[in-house]
Amino acid sequence: MVNRHKNWQMIMTTIIRNNLTRRDLLAMGGAACALAALPAQALNTTDAKGLIDRVVARINQVINSGKPQSVMIVEFEKLFVDFADVNFIAFKTLGPPARSASKAQMRAFTKAFQGYMARKYGKRFREFIGGEIVVQKARKEKSHYAVDTKTLLKGRSPFKVTYLVSDKSGRDLFFDMRIEGVSLVNSEKEEIGALLDRNGGNIDRMIADLKKFG
Repeated sequence: MVNRHKNWQMIMTTIIRNNLTRRDLLAMGGAACALAALPAQALNTTDAKGLIDRVVARINQVINSGKPQSVMIVEFEKLFVDFADVNFIAFKTLGPPARSASKAQMRAFTKAFQGYMARKYGKRFREFIGGEIVVQKARKEKSHYAVDTKTLLKGRSPFKVTYLVSDKSGRDLFFDMRIEGVSLVNSEKEEIGALLDRNGGNIDRMIADLKKFG
């Protein structure tokens, strides 16, 4: 009992020395509760553009690193995982079969799909060496944001790539790319659908095949 009394005295002495009254403590507690209750800041054009600025910076870093293609592909896969809503993209590209697939199949497909994307597009990015990707502007589109970029390659006409950005997953991520107006997700949905057809609709066999593509 004596120790508890001494501890309480020490606490009260600390409060008095710092001129903290009961009213001060209640006010501080109320302010803390109010701050905790504030909603997270919603995605805006600045955030969306900032995300794609980071994406492009990482792409340029990998392209100009001079590393072997196999290493670059690994780094592109990390980039895809870091900045893209991979789960959403995988679900959309698999299409209706995704609704009947088991959780284990979706995990396996998502993992195989991100590797496929890294191999397929990582190889193409070698064409960008000596070129430049320029982030232009961001704008609101329905429930997401679109960020335009222009890719300048030596000896070729520049082309436009638009990243679609959302925070619905809980993070700011891009969930599609429009290359000269053509949706990457829709294009890959056709590719995955054709691969699934070749495997008689069997998701497990299609996943095994997907690991060889790209």
